[in-house]
Amino acid sequence: MEESEQQLPRKLGLMQAVALNMIDMVGIGPFVVLASVIGYMNGPQAILAWIAGATLSLLDATVWSELGAKMPQAGGSYVFLRELYGKHTTIGKLLSFLLIWQTMFQAPLVLASGAIGFSEYALYLYDFSFWEQKAIAGSVVLIIVALLYRRIESIGKLSVILWVCVIGTIVWLIGSGINNFSPNLAFTFNQESMDIFSLVFWAGLGQATVKTMYSYLGYYNVCHLGAEIRSPESNIPRSMFISIIGIAFLYSLMHLSIVGVIPWQEAKESKFVASLFFEKIYGHDIALIATGLILIIAFSSLYAVLLGYSRIPYAAALDGNFFKIFAKLHPTKKFPYISLISIGVIGFIFSLLFKLKDVISAILAMRIIVQFIGQAVGLILWKKQHGSETFPWKMWLYPLPVIIAILAWIGVFFSTGTQFMYGGLIAISLGIIVYYSFLHNKS
Repeated sequence: MEESEQQLPRKLGLMQAVALNMIDMVGIGPFVVLASVIGYMNGPQAILAWIAGATLSLLDATVWSELGAKMPQAGGSYVFLRELYGKHTTIGKLLSFLLIWQTMFQAPLVLASGAIGFSEYALYLYDFSFWEQKAIAGSVVLIIVALLYRRIESIGKLSVILWVCVIGTIVWLIGSGINNFSPNLAFTFNQESMDIFSLVFWAGLGQATVKTMYSYLGYYNVCHLGAEIRSPESNIPRSMFISIIGIAFLYSLMHLSIVGVIPWQEAKESKFVASLFFEKIYGHDIALIATGLILIIAFSSLYAVLLGYSRIPYAAALDGNFFKIFAKLHPTKKFPYISLISIGVIGFIFSLLFKLKDVISAILAMRIIVQFIGQAVGLILWKKQHGSETFPWKMWLYPLPVIIAILAWIGVFFSTGTQFMYGGLIAISLGIIVYYSFLHNKS
């Protein structure tokens, strides 16, 4: 295949980048985890977990911004790890392979978690049977694959439309909460749970932050699409910070709106807390409409998720570090269709096999070591050896944001729970075995 045929067109501007980040971040996540976040913190002070998640996201975004602006290519973290640790070194090849190894499991898990969450929230609309829920989850994945099977220009336009639906629904929720806000409900704290010198408080905050981080994941989606972003040296960092700040503001207001209408003791037990919120204010019929909009949000997020992840195996295949077939672009529409279809099919299978509660912590535990911590440490090592003059975007107060982010990610990793920590480490170990058994001598 000619080199010109391999290049992805830079057609996405700042608005499309922000839209894709935001709809990736705001999926079914905040609606399905909000109750458990309140439960872990045992009171309305659970807003601290949303703030903690936003803070970690902003710190980590400084790492992604430096790397994304310097290396605006398809693949995001795959490219970052490869370049930071050396594309011709064993550690660079191994870490970049481990990123792809994890992506081929973790990306479908993210896709499946959103589809399963979609099908579970749909229970508010109708009492679907177990197999009907599975059929809904699988259908969601297949429809998203079909919608993404097109040129990137039309995808960018559709992303803005979906973004308007996402923001509009959350603004409606927040506005309704403001008009019906009860300070007595929103600020009635459980004093025992407010003791910041207690291990219980910090354990609860750690577990709650695992859930909120699941809802923030996606702020870096633009980096996976780096080869398709116009003026990447400025648009990649801007899109991430705009997305995180905007979503953090909306999440915090959404939290306050809900606990200002529903007693937190009741909210933490609800499976459909947002639907219950609308039902208390407007009645059941309007709550059905609101639930439909929440499902549109969930669908929109999965649309952005699959779009971004489909570029990672493509980048690795171009680099010779993955199967060659994944480097193929569609002959007329110019997108990595083999990668898109493969992740979509695996996501479809996972959506039929797993439960939502089984995948959220596993998703984070699997990614933290290699991706988030790996590229943060790699940035420090690279700058120590080569300096920072060639980076078009530079973080403030370097290296303090990177160090804090690494420590915070370690805390989140331990907060995922023993079984998920071990699961993440086992996945890495298996990837190392596969690499040295089949690929090391060929690379």
